Amino acid sequence: MNVNFEQIKSAAEGYKEDMSKFLRDLIAIPSESCEEEGVIRRTIAEMEKLGFDKAEIDPEGNALGWVGTGDKIIAFDGHIDTVGIGNINNWEHDPYEGYETDEVIYGRGGSDQEGGVVSAVYGAKIMKDLNLIPEGYKILVAATVQEEDCDGLCWQYIHNEDGITPEFVVSTEPTDGGIYRGHRGRMEIRIDVKGISCHGSAPERGDNAIYKMADILQDVRALNENDAEEGTEIKGLVKMLDPKYNPDNYEDANFLGRGTVTTSQIFFTSPSRCAVADSCSVSLDRRMTAGETWDSCLKEIEDLPACKKYAKDVKVSMYMYDRPAWTGLKYETECYFPTWINKESAAHVQAIADAHKGLYGDERLGNEGAMHLRRRPLIDKWTFSTNGVSIQGRYGIPCVGFGPGAESQAHAPNEITWKEDLVRNAAVYAATPAMYKEENKTDDVTQFRAGKTNNNIK
Repeated sequence: MNVNFEQIKSAAEGYKEDMSKFLRDLIAIPSESCEEEGVIRRTIAEMEKLGFDKAEIDPEGNALGWVGTGDKIIAFDGHIDTVGIGNINNWEHDPYEGYETDEVIYGRGGSDQEGGVVSAVYGAKIMKDLNLIPEGYKILVAATVQEEDCDGLCWQYIHNEDGITPEFVVSTEPTDGGIYRGHRGRMEIRIDVKGISCHGSAPERGDNAIYKMADILQDVRALNENDAEEGTEIKGLVKMLDPKYNPDNYEDANFLGRGTVTTSQIFFTSPSRCAVADSCSVSLDRRMTAGETWDSCLKEIEDLPACKKYAKDVKVSMYMYDRPAWTGLKYETECYFPTWINKESAAHVQAIADAHKGLYGDERLGNEGAMHLRRRPLIDKWTFSTNGVSIQGRYGIPCVGFGPGAESQAHAPNEITWKEDLVRNAAVYAATPAMYKEENKTDDVTQFRAGKTNNNIK
């Protein structure tokens, strides 16, 4: 297929004002997880206005927009939900109204990641207008829900229940101008500790669960912060970068970065403020690098000295997620989000790389104010987690990332995104299907994939 890169760039630039308005409209509609109805319906309206062949809402509440008539699918995924605003005093302007300049758009969700949805919708429009969809293919733009609550749940539903298995998926999460081929996985772990309450005037009569948990938390902190030297009792997670502890996957672990663990929540029960606490629980955010598995992460918590010390009163488990979508549908899953890396040579990774090189060259680009974040290789990886945990991590559906905005803007106050990112991403998306060389596709594009657990979850 003959691809006119200058024509694509001109078309994308011509939609800059329309994309800016669409993104401002989305930002103005609060859309935290499970409350996305407004932005979903606004997205469907934009797809219909632009002449998508079909625009529909599935039972979970995802917006699915289709262009083309082929049997094979190239998908562009962007989650349409956002986190909350946190402390409003940290914002300099209304996060749902904000401001717009010639260069940036301000407000919650601009970078993370409604801007990606905007670029994908207009990228598909350009594909249709310029006849850039290869024969035998159709394009899916998926504006997905509940990612901030439970990354990948939407694609568990799309794959298992909607029955959609794309040839490959482009994630439109923010990539700081780069092309990303993987990221660490994560788990949500819970530790429960039992105690015995008594009157606070005689604490020796009880068994304080908070004190037990205090010992455990020191060990959790050590697990994250310690080195892995021979004499270190609790060897730190940095050990997985060393071939001694991770002989099969240490190179991939060094690419992704080490795993981490931090305490994110704490709970307790007690009869009153004048009593000894009879239970204490914490949530752990566990980021997993290559070579770490869901069961190895649970076991390393169980094996902490303090957990062993209080073993009969300690339970370590993985959270489950069962919060209903905005449609009311409940689709339960485990809070495990698998690590994945694609081979840089994979056909779908090279398709988006070739599109970028044909349009803009082989280095990251961006607004002058963002370039300090972007002086890295063009092809790299995310720090955070995306819907790729299901697309590639669970199911092995090839996935690659390229999205407007910056990771550093995600979940932060005074969030912004750059208009030129919207334009550039729409152009790259439009060119990508035509650059895909199916003859270069291999059966295994995966460099590392943690896969599923043995739980009875699809």
